[in-house]
Amino acid sequence: MSLPSASILQHFANLADPRINRQKKHQLQDIFFITLCAVICGADNWVEIEEYGCAKEDWFTEQLGLTNGIPSHDTFGAVFAAIDPTQFSECFSRWVADLAALTEGEIIAIDGKCLRRSIDSSSKKAAIHLVSAWAQQNRLVLGQVKVDDKSNEITAIPKLLERLDIAGAVITIDAMGCQKKIAEQIVRQGGNYVLSLKGNQGSLLDDVETFFTSALAPDAVAVGVDGEHGRLETRTIAATDDIGWLRERHDWPGLNSILAVTLRQESGQTIREDTRYFISSLKADDHRHLANAVRAHWSIENNLHWVLDVAFDEDRNRTRQGHSAANLAVIRHIALNLLKNETSRKVGIKVKRKRAGWDNDYLLRLIRGI
Repeated sequence: MSLPSASILQHFANLADPRINRQKKHQLQDIFFITLCAVICGADNWVEIEEYGCAKEDWFTEQLGLTNGIPSHDTFGAVFAAIDPTQFSECFSRWVADLAALTEGEIIAIDGKCLRRSIDSSSKKAAIHLVSAWAQQNRLVLGQVKVDDKSNEITAIPKLLERLDIAGAVITIDAMGCQKKIAEQIVRQGGNYVLSLKGNQGSLLDDVETFFTSALAPDAVAVGVDGEHGRLETRTIAATDDIGWLRERHDWPGLNSILAVTLRQESGQTIREDTRYFISSLKADDHRHLANAVRAHWSIENNLHWVLDVAFDEDRNRTRQGHSAANLAVIRHIALNLLKNETSRKVGIKVKRKRAGWDNDYLLRLIRGI
């Protein structure tokens, strides 16, 4: 095989082929590679993937040594519907881990996303829900776990953390993941945490909010000002690690500080303020680092979820057979990592996808990796 992208195929080479031998007209690694190239270049469903493959059949034959041509869209769909999504996601996480070492102090935001059109009413299957990990500084999706049916993110987050090397990193999770067992796991794996508070932890939120609205609260420090389109946004943070009183009431693993982050928005005569409260294993003296962790979690919507919806049309993707929705989401994450980390062209993801479809050399440069 002349393909200079063998490394990415090697990371997925141990993926179990779900087909019986007499039905294998196409190699699994060929199906995987054609699918990845097609998704990078703008294909968003199995029919489009087949059409892309047929349009580039001579090129794929040269790269892969195909003997039976391009698989049909039914073959693409059936194979990805049968692949074990857990094993597929584990291959993905190993690939990312080998591609790039995380920056010291990397902020990893963990958040869930619902693939809304994956719902299958006829089979009484709920929409697929994925929990993903996004590294802010490295600009990588580090991994993802499908939330089990009749379960929620609380059970998926520990599985995702187990796949990641988070030593030295700061993990941010919204209120759903604010659980003692999750905090304990993060500390045990050598990471730090900044966890959002809501009313799902008994009196913890009330105690923290009461402190920050009392005369004992530390002074708030401005950590960011943004202004555009006639709107001014100011972010302030108040933090303290003088919380012996809180530890006596709430036994949280690794708890070192609490913080209140306020976003003030001014537009004309309208002023809005929103204050959110957090617990953290970090010390309280580095206000900017704490604020960056909070902001990084808020920004996962723009850096990951929004890009998947706008550039890959993920929210409207109707793939639903078997495991195909979860597995195609992994393919999109692979494609997004490769596209975001190819920096020779200062253009957006949608433009890069089109360029890859027009230029085979550029496509190969993307696939060679980070």
